[in-house]
Amino acid sequence: MVTGVTSLSMVRDELFATIDEAELSLEQFIAERENGSLLQQAVENLHQVRGTLKLIELAGAEMLAQEILQQATDIPAGAGEERDVQLSALSNALHVLRRYLEIIDAHRHEVPEILLPAINELRLAGGQATLPESFFFSVRLDHSRPQSNPPAHGFDPLSVEVKRLRHMYQIGLLGFLREEQPAGSLKLMLRAMARLDSLLANDERGRLCWIAAAALEAQVDGQLLSRRTRKMLFSRIDRELKQLLLNSHYEAPRNLLKELLYLVVLADSRGQRATQVRELFSLQPLPFTDHLLEESYQRLAGPGQAVMRSLSTAIRDELSSLKDQLDLIERGTVSAEGLSLLYSLLGKVSKTLGMIGLTSAGNALHVQLPLVAGWIDHAPIEHEQLIKLADAVLYVESMVASLDRDTRYNNRQVTADLGDETTSFALHQLNEARIVVIDEALGGLALAKRSITAYLESNGEKLNLANVPFSLQAVRGGLWFLDQPRAALLVGACAEYIEKHMLESATMPSEQMLETLADALTSLEYYLEGGAVLRPETSPSVLDLAAESVRALGMSVAL
Repeated sequence: MVTGVTSLSMVRDELFATIDEAELSLEQFIAERENGSLLQQAVENLHQVRGTLKLIELAGAEMLAQEILQQATDIPAGAGEERDVQLSALSNALHVLRRYLEIIDAHRHEVPEILLPAINELRLAGGQATLPESFFFSVRLDHSRPQSNPPAHGFDPLSVEVKRLRHMYQIGLLGFLREEQPAGSLKLMLRAMARLDSLLANDERGRLCWIAAAALEAQVDGQLLSRRTRKMLFSRIDRELKQLLLNSHYEAPRNLLKELLYLVVLADSRGQRATQVRELFSLQPLPFTDHLLEESYQRLAGPGQAVMRSLSTAIRDELSSLKDQLDLIERGTVSAEGLSLLYSLLGKVSKTLGMIGLTSAGNALHVQLPLVAGWIDHAPIEHEQLIKLADAVLYVESMVASLDRDTRYNNRQVTADLGDETTSFALHQLNEARIVVIDEALGGLALAKRSITAYLESNGEKLNLANVPFSLQAVRGGLWFLDQPRAALLVGACAEYIEKHMLESATMPSEQMLETLADALTSLEYYLEGGAVLRPETSPSVLDLAAESVRALGMSVAL
């Protein structure tokens, strides 16, 4: 018997007709809750749909149909408002099921993973546990990790270094959970996990750290989405770390390892750790990516998530037309049609800005409408009025830029009182200048980290460090300019350590001390990447972490 995707065409018309009948009966029941026969009709149709999908062996679609059937069977006649969430999830799931089958029929390829959000929405509505992302993924877990060089000193779970590394992971995790700067937070978590793995070399407890580090590397390299499930997964790792450090016979839960391995294969990262893990567990590339899954589900369930970005692009186009008209007015070549277009654009953009919550920006344009209306009625165009209108347009442009600017610089929005657009624009320009300084500082820290790695790999070749102290002193100066004295002192301490203990010393510092120096620079890098310089309310815990590493280097810092 022909089964699977190829057999769908044989039952397509009848199957879709049955789904339509189930949807119609469910919609009528939602409007007439006392009519149990409507619900019963929907359940009977769902039985038929599930049976057909089971017969042709479309596993993902059958699972969704089974969940829909179970939820529908659970709803009683006369269901009140307490069942609204469940009924809404049912309607959405039926819509997703039909769209999924239409896509399969058109493309002849089943990807059950894109049904997991709809399945989990149903399970949550019915008070059931959700299915993991790796539900349709299978892997053998009985592989031993490769041996590595043991650390120079034994592993002490109560050591200051281990506590600092766990603290580093927790700070990164907090940033990832808050989505303040996901990429930087993940890098901090990866750094901590990789260092813990090196300390646990050849210890069975290090298996979790090794695979978790590979998953974090994959999350960064593959730019995987910051889904709620992944936030829960990396939070669980922190809880497991506590057990790992307390129990010398700790063994990581198999379902946790499977979830981490799924991220590795999903990202298809070429990073060193991810590549080692893929080879050991024989992980084959998946026929889809994380972003493809998200786009596919959005096509199933509704519009995509890039609406605001697209909208900001459209608004900028309108603002460009506004500036063109202002330029013509300044030259004295604007026509009556041009003034009418200017009036129309002002009104249109003003309303759009109000709809998306940029009220002050919308009002800044709205108050200019009477002025332009007067110009259309042949009122004289005064230079001061034109300048004020131009200031309003520039103010709006700076506000619209916040819609799709990188989140690390978008946590504190610049606002100004109506009529004070010039001040707002100046603040916006100052903010942009500060961002340039931060980017330069990040470049200096990245250069220092690369140079230290080269120094270590070349067994202490000092030429690799020649420009590092100067570069870090430049970073230090930039931080003083940004009014960040504590961060500046810490960078200066790192530069001093490199100067005295690496360039001027005849002996090379231990690998542990070089790793601690890298920890300090990583913490400072995260502080800058997270936009903390632009947000004074940010917790100083990241700088506390950097200070701990600097003290571990034996450097005194007056903080």
